[in-house]
Amino acid sequence: MSENPATTPRKLPGSLNANRRLDRWLRINRDGTVTVFPGKVEIGQGILTALAQIVAEELDVALERIRIEPTDTTYSPDEGMTSGSQSITDGGAALRYASAEARDLLLQRAVGRLGVSLEQLSVADGLVKARSGGSVAYWDLATDDLLAREATAEIAPKSPSLHTVIGTPAPRRDIPAKVTGVPIYVHDLELPGMLHGRIARPPSYQARLVSLDEAEVRALPGVVAVVRDGGFLGVVAEREEQAIRALTRVKRLARWEETTALPESDPRFLLEETTEDEVISEKQDAAAAARMASSLESEYSKPYIAHAALGPSCAVARCDSGRYTVWTHSQGVYPLRRDMAEVLGVEKEQVVLIHMDGAGCYGHNGADDVALDAALLARAVPGRPVRVQWMREDEFQWEPYGPAMVVKLKAGLDATGGVVNWTEDIWSNSHSTRPSGLGGVNLLAAWHLEKPFKPSPPRNPPLPGGGSHRNAIPIYEFPNQRVTNRLVKRMPVRVSALRALGATANIFAIESFMDELAAAAGADPVEFRLRHLKDPRARAVIDTAAAKAGWRKGEKGDGARGRGIGFARYKNGACYLAVIVEVEVDREVAVRRAWAAIDAGLVINPDGLANQTEGGIIQATSWALKEAVQYDRSRILTSNWDDYPILGFEEVPRVEVTILNQPEQPPLGAGEGQQGPTAAAIANAIYNAMGVRLRDMPFTRERVLAALA
Repeated sequence: MSENPATTPRKLPGSLNANRRLDRWLRINRDGTVTVFPGKVEIGQGILTALAQIVAEELDVALERIRIEPTDTTYSPDEGMTSGSQSITDGGAALRYASAEARDLLLQRAVGRLGVSLEQLSVADGLVKARSGGSVAYWDLATDDLLAREATAEIAPKSPSLHTVIGTPAPRRDIPAKVTGVPIYVHDLELPGMLHGRIARPPSYQARLVSLDEAEVRALPGVVAVVRDGGFLGVVAEREEQAIRALTRVKRLARWEETTALPESDPRFLLEETTEDEVISEKQDAAAAARMASSLESEYSKPYIAHAALGPSCAVARCDSGRYTVWTHSQGVYPLRRDMAEVLGVEKEQVVLIHMDGAGCYGHNGADDVALDAALLARAVPGRPVRVQWMREDEFQWEPYGPAMVVKLKAGLDATGGVVNWTEDIWSNSHSTRPSGLGGVNLLAAWHLEKPFKPSPPRNPPLPGGGSHRNAIPIYEFPNQRVTNRLVKRMPVRVSALRALGATANIFAIESFMDELAAAAGADPVEFRLRHLKDPRARAVIDTAAAKAGWRKGEKGDGARGRGIGFARYKNGACYLAVIVEVEVDREVAVRRAWAAIDAGLVINPDGLANQTEGGIIQATSWALKEAVQYDRSRILTSNWDDYPILGFEEVPRVEVTILNQPEQPPLGAGEGQQGPTAAAIANAIYNAMGVRLRDMPFTRERVLAALA
């Protein structure tokens, strides 16, 4: 049956569409403040500062008046996951329109109070003034029923020409507490009567628990409970060190049966797996194909990469009469609530999730898993909160990793050096196994219970966002093109979302290959890219980065130093970013400098955008040079920082960011646009410096030496 247009609600902007009541987003308070209820959460990206700026701008109040409430399933709008660089485009859009409508409702009341027309009113910091005299403050106009209505989105937000808060640098709200040691993290939470828990994970993915002397563990000082359900093992104690001591004893006493189940450590094992194939882009031009004079092909790979959050995952849970309250640093409290309620056997309304800060990870680490761990332990000690923190080895060995990937590319050039044919094949697992409600339960403990829950079937989110095929379709203009995504559904290693998803490997491959093609055509890498680009905004970020870096056409490295470029438009629809890096190759590859140009449309907080760009480039540098999860055929071998080196402070490059603000354009997601371009720029710079091409991440000393040999 088709929908009746007369009864179908009109689509509203961003997250407002699924959360249509104005009072789910805002409250105007009598004390001269405004409370904002976001569904997106702070994970170190500065989003709460930017959202506060949006509300202050549209309401015409000082930024200092804005109060942000923690995301909580009892009152916050359901915005799903904080992921995919969508907080400004979805949550920000909702708050822009909700705030504009709230301002209009307040002005309508002011009209009645002051006895003038709407056109005679102006607002400054919440004080409504009439040209003919008289004024009234928002706080005197607001009542509980003001926003108790559905949003219409009929009041347009301000024109960018009127902005005074949006587009202006604003200090990050979350930073002062973090740098002064204020206890704001879920790890710091202390509740009356709180107990401490630890989870004894199996030694490997497929291990089966054979035996455990629980009595010996229960007899240890301070132990309150030993929780065993199938292969799920946990201990609860009065003090944290007692819980850790009990965990150590459990690990010594437990007997497990293990099997060999992991693949070869080279990502190319994916090429031998059964795949679900989808052609995601195809163009044909026989005349252009006939001009092909030469061809080139290459293969690129990315290993499994850990989130490597500096703080292990943590949660606190309390169970009272079958009702659970959980404090968590999950990036999606509503999807997590669905999965947790199913495992706990209660209605979702019986599970309340409250977001608190955690160690940021930009992806799916153990935050969701530890929330269920804490709830399962809390169920064994009703009425007392239980704090569960993963050990470092838990975090490294049991979190979902960013998937390994292989990308094969083949292209044809005509006699003038133009690309006339492009063929691309991608092999990867799913990049999204978060709690989702899409059949199955995506929480670690649920798989180890006596009556286990099955995970959701592997899948790719649809394009343009995509998963393994994110950014696989080149933004360049090629007359003949075929891009095939080969989804590997068997997942021997646990994987899920890591910042930028498949875009990292896909852009690394595309941009490295563009450099290889430029070299084959005898062309400058910057000029070669511009030759195949029509989008003026894409061209502008490349031109800007090149100008800021002082790029010289055809420049060559000196055998030790070199420079390279990488470019992409994230998701082919979000921010544009070009980056040029300078590397120095001695005993190791070192990135010394980076120049980036970014176009993210309308910029809310320039400082925030620069922070995201700098941080993304630094993290991508660490991935490109150092990071890879180690394992053998039985176990994950990475368990601590010695096994998983990351970029040190002394190795961080100097980064210069130029922002191309486009106030008349919609704001574009910008938190994940840096990964692929940076990895490619580093590989291209190594080639420029030394004349050797590295196609497998990470670019370690051993790989440089092997390439030179």
